[in-house]
Amino acid sequence: MLETLSANLARAAVTAQGAIAEAALRQADRPAALNADPFHVAPAMNEVMSRLAAQPDLMLRAQADLFSRYMDLWQSAARRAAGEDTQPVVAPASGDKRFNDPDWAANPMFDMMKQSYLLTSNWLNGLVSEVDGVDPASKRRVEFFTKMLTDAFSPSNFLISNPAALREVMQTNGESLVRGMENFAADLDRGGGQLAISQTDLEKFKVGENVATAPGKVIYQNDILQLLQFDATTDQVHEIPLLIFPPWINKFYIMDLRPENSMIRWLSSQGFTVFVASWVNPDARLAAKTFEDYLFEGIYDATQQVMTQTGVDRVNTVGYCIGGTLLSCALAHLAAKGDERINSATFFAAQQDFAEAGDLLLFTNEEWLQSIEQQMDATGGFLPSQSMADTFNALRGNDLIWSFFISNYLMGKEPRPFDLLFWNADQTRMPKSLHMFYLRNFYKDNALALGELTLGGVKLDLSKVKTPIYVQSSKDDHIAPYRSVYRGARAFGGPVTFTMAGSGHIAGVINHPDAKKYQHWTNDSLPGSVEGWISGAQEHPGSWWPHWAEWLRAKSGPLVPARDPAKGKLKPIEDAPGSYVRVRSDA
Repeated sequence: MLETLSANLARAAVTAQGAIAEAALRQADRPAALNADPFHVAPAMNEVMSRLAAQPDLMLRAQADLFSRYMDLWQSAARRAAGEDTQPVVAPASGDKRFNDPDWAANPMFDMMKQSYLLTSNWLNGLVSEVDGVDPASKRRVEFFTKMLTDAFSPSNFLISNPAALREVMQTNGESLVRGMENFAADLDRGGGQLAISQTDLEKFKVGENVATAPGKVIYQNDILQLLQFDATTDQVHEIPLLIFPPWINKFYIMDLRPENSMIRWLSSQGFTVFVASWVNPDARLAAKTFEDYLFEGIYDATQQVMTQTGVDRVNTVGYCIGGTLLSCALAHLAAKGDERINSATFFAAQQDFAEAGDLLLFTNEEWLQSIEQQMDATGGFLPSQSMADTFNALRGNDLIWSFFISNYLMGKEPRPFDLLFWNADQTRMPKSLHMFYLRNFYKDNALALGELTLGGVKLDLSKVKTPIYVQSSKDDHIAPYRSVYRGARAFGGPVTFTMAGSGHIAGVINHPDAKKYQHWTNDSLPGSVEGWISGAQEHPGSWWPHWAEWLRAKSGPLVPARDPAKGKLKPIEDAPGSYVRVRSDA
């Protein structure tokens, strides 16, 4: 047994060394990717450290508090060693899954290690948060980086200090570590020398076969989108059709993962004629496509094609995340022209005012934007999808990075099949002109909310938009925080219905009523602050979809015979989900 263990540990070491050497060779011709400060935190860190140095009383109090807490920990450990029952000096925060293994509490050594880490990391993060006299943006950047750093040094992330990983090594005679290093090598290879951590089994899903299976037709396409019309499932449908604009950062089929949680199928079952824009996965040929191109070739062209296909003069629309930001711009542009083709607009987790846009704001200062621009220049005028994925993963490092690092590499487990994570990994590239315009004008300058954004020769003013609007937010959304979404809801000049759902950016939106999960809150008023809205809101169990469908039904006109996508005025090009959605960035 010992010989087997030794041999497997040697195999694991050789596999890891070979993978790292191969990755180094593949990265050798990419010197521009090497950056001593990839998070551009050094100036902000210097500012915070300078303020700390200027506040010796704060440092003395903090050091005294840390020493006192460690004295409590040592005394507690001594009493436990003597056989006394003791309570932990510090415990993981609610929702922290890193220390769920029983040995983190049952084994005195691992318990001491865990509590020592929590004391130190909490102290360091708290020290940074208590510094005053610092630019708020700089302070937030340092807080974010410090949290990333302390998360990375968690004892759960190292084999020698992770009881579950050590137990797995012993029980498998080291085979778990061999599998883990094979997984590590495969992920390095898949990332072209950069670690692309697998979050699910990518081989278990195929677009059009077991995800994105709602029947329909592609009835139109241009350079940037395919327009899908889905089959009706009722004998009659509402006269005014529904056109959905998903984010172009991801593929549309988050709304059609499986039949049992498909929003597209559910909307069809409610008597709506559903159209969806399936955005192209752009490459260098589309690097010059602009935000204006997405406005005119996206919103304008798609709405016109839907009206042509159905023979109506207006459509109801949905904008999800960044697709909602684009739709907001379109509404303001249409309002300025007196064009009333959009009958109503619904926003899923979408922002118009970016003043409180969450931690993504940390990635949009000028130094960061210049780095992104240089990266896109080096890759032919587009941002690789992995770069976008890495940014989003960094926002929830423990859940989306370190948990998989531990499971895949330290434990040697294969990622389990999960359709949502398959979709999450199926991200698209970003054209340079489009992406830089978005980051600078919305995240950096907040130009739309300030009335300073011009598109197509028109200065956009959201207060001129009188279109009926339904806004969905999510309580735990870290991409489009509900505070930010609420600010945008109040920017429009017409009737607005605001709703808050339980959960986050994805599960808060994609929550089929049959699942009977989470809850949602409604409030007919729209007071000056989101706190005022929450205080007057009523909680309801389950999905918010029925509430929205009732609102949408009132805006969708009388019932007419169901529409067949194959028999409209536009000739079908191919079956749904179409060809644009099948183009993978890693292909």
